[in-house]
Amino acid sequence: MAGISTARKIGLVARVATRVAARQAGRSRRVSALTRAGRVTFSHFSRVLRLLWLQVTGFFFLALALLGGGALVDEYPKYQAGKVSGARLVLAALFMLLFFYFGVSSFWRVRNKS
Repeated sequence: MAGISTARKIGLVARVATRVAARQAGRSRRVSALTRAGRVTFSHFSRVLRLLWLQVTGFFFLALALLGGGALVDEYPKYQAGKVSGARLVLAALFMLLFFYFGVSSFWRVRNKS
């Protein structure tokens, strides 16, 4: 061990101490029960948070689709009057349909995961 640096020796000792502590903690029923309880709690909370995230993003996508629908309603009379081209009308319709699809698919994923 004479050729090994001090940092490497400290790292080796730390790894061995960690393994010994983990082995001793694994033998304790209380520690293993708390570890299992923590894993179960974390998995349930993470599942609920994933579902909540999908619902919140779905709501925002549907709100954006509603804004796109409002733009479509605003652009249609202008298109009828010949003030704007049909490209703006098509763009507003595509925006609305795309975000409507994103919102509905987000809620559909929530339903499939429940």
